[in-house]
Amino acid sequence: MNIENARPLTVDNATVEFIEGTVDGVTTYKFDTTKEGHPMVNAMAGLAILGDDEQLLMVNHCAPMGLYPKIENEFNHSHQEMPDGTTHILFTKKEGTQSTTDFSATSCGGGC
Repeated sequence: MNIENARPLTVDNATVEFIEGTVDGVTTYKFDTTKEGHPMVNAMAGLAILGDDEQLLMVNHCAPMGLYPKIENEFNHSHQEMPDGTTHILFTKKEGTQSTTDFSATSCGGGC
């Protein structure tokens, strides 16, 4: 996924760098936890800023299976295994949902 007009973004509670740009005209936020940072902490930080008609791209070493049940009422997600061994997870807000996610719930119990 090629992010156009990418620029750094400060995200509260994040432990890795985030970037903001556009993909096909859609505001897109991206972060990478393959080398450092806690995936669950950064995913929750990114999801907390996600607005309607925006998307969040997480690059990780695997699909964060412990995260999905915590966000399923409010967010859609899909993941794709990449040739380089990373996993790209794309999040969007579900249409017409109210914020019910506890973004402070950052423990995952380990594993993917």
